[in-house]
Amino acid sequence: MAKQLLDDNLKKQLGSLVPRITEDIELVYSLDDRDASANLEKLLQDIAELSDKITARQDNDAHDRKPAFTIVRSNDENIAVTFAGIPMGHEFSSLVLALLQVGGNPIKEDQDVIDQVKGLAADGKDLEFTTYMSLSCQNCPTVVQALNTMSVLNPHIKHTAVEGSLFQDEVNDNGIQAVPTVYLNGEEFTSGRTSIEDFVRMLDSGAAAREAAKLNEKGEFDVLVVGQGPAGATAAIYDARKGLNVGLVGERFGGQVLDTMAIENFISQKYTEGPKLAAALEEHVNDYEVDVMKAQSATGFTPAANPGEAPCSP
Repeated sequence: MAKQLLDDNLKKQLGSLVPRITEDIELVYSLDDRDASANLEKLLQDIAELSDKITARQDNDAHDRKPAFTIVRSNDENIAVTFAGIPMGHEFSSLVLALLQVGGNPIKEDQDVIDQVKGLAADGKDLEFTTYMSLSCQNCPTVVQALNTMSVLNPHIKHTAVEGSLFQDEVNDNGIQAVPTVYLNGEEFTSGRTSIEDFVRMLDSGAAAREAAKLNEKGEFDVLVVGQGPAGATAAIYDARKGLNVGLVGERFGGQVLDTMAIENFISQKYTEGPKLAAALEEHVNDYEVDVMKAQSATGFTPAANPGEAPCSP
């Protein structure tokens, strides 16, 4: 008998989000005789019951791996996201985001990033990504969601997220020692936490030069904060509240907090997780006119010729 994976709480959460789906989508799934297949089928049927924009059907010829499913936009099969396994645990957020994005909900990325993703694979050759992930891995959703987003934006980018525990033979054959590990067109490409900006930089040889040119075109800031962890975010917010022109530069928003699973000593938070705290910090910073520059690292500081009197903040 199939397990009820979508409990009342998750149904309520998902039910509040599915009205954002504006395009019809289809959940096409392939099953084998394992219990996981029955559980996946039950999950997808429960999801389909939440909206008349969602349908689910079985097609065992649709996927080589089983159990697996693809979320497909009904009027454009090139807009699709594939999961091999059951994206629950940390990956439930990836499933929800994929449903919304394939279903027409706007992509929440900087327009520059969106344009760069759309410009990839200009030669028309598909970029086929496979991510091996674990449902207990806190870094995996960042990678899965980045590549899913890219596959929705660009029809020449394909992505399959593989739950390693259900495909252990494949994991062993590839010698995968840690997750997330990403393959591109059958060859190992990268591993560890990787953002959408990181993928663009690795795939687009001209991205670094264009980004450098954009940075050089920026005017002077009253305050330039280096580091996008809690301290940097706090400094940027306080300075912006003073009416200063603030820039916030860093390699990744959240800094080392992103690598922390459990946080129990942060003021006002009895318990949280690193990625959740980082997301909250970024949302707070975005409430102010702060110029956030991601995927950048400072290698040195050059004093201004006539620095004048530096502004102060408490």
